Amino acid sequence: MAESTPEQIELLLRIFADVRPAGMADAAYLFAQTEPNQESVFIAARDLIERGRVRRVLISDCTAKSGYIGSVACRAAMVAAGVPREAIEEVPMEPTEILHTGIEADRTIQFAKARGYDRLLVVAAPFHQERAFISVVTAVLRQDPSLKVYSHPGEPQPWDEVVTHSQGKLRGTRSKLIAEELKRIDLYTAQGYLLPRSAVLEYLRTRDRA
Repeated sequence: MAESTPEQIELLLRIFADVRPAGMADAAYLFAQTEPNQESVFIAARDLIERGRVRRVLISDCTAKSGYIGSVACRAAMVAAGVPREAIEEVPMEPTEILHTGIEADRTIQFAKARGYDRLLVVAAPFHQERAFISVVTAVLRQDPSLKVYSHPGEPQPWDEVVTHSQGKLRGTRSKLIAEELKRIDLYTAQGYLLPRSAVLEYLRTRDRA
């Protein structure tokens, strides 16, 4: 893997230490995680609701697929984790054969735009956060550039625990999955699915100046 550039380091630091939006954001979208990693986003969601930082938390409406336990089971697990049932709302993503980060980002921004959202938080397991946030900013810049999105990484979990990820196909420690995520960012950027890091950084600078 190539040596990290100052731009890559700056973006990563800003994603993991993003500024807090003033007041209460419209919602936080929780990226679908495999079962071993879902507690990370559930804890973050509970904390955001308890602190009055978001009005609601959003999840995919998909049935169980691609490592995601499905919206019905996800709702139940979130409630068991302390997230108020009435705060949970589903983003339409069906029908789809698979569920992946790009689909989630695109459909979530469509959902937010249709409802006139101003501010949205992006929540994923920490090793997945960079790709999730880049995917959301890519969708924002292509669909609704006025929307302000903010990074809010999920609760850290043991880095040396072996878990599944990426439609349930990848298996390794969370620390090892970081390299896999970086490969996907580079690949999808080269293929044009993701905007380059420079565009994401410029979005953040513009957002914070507005």
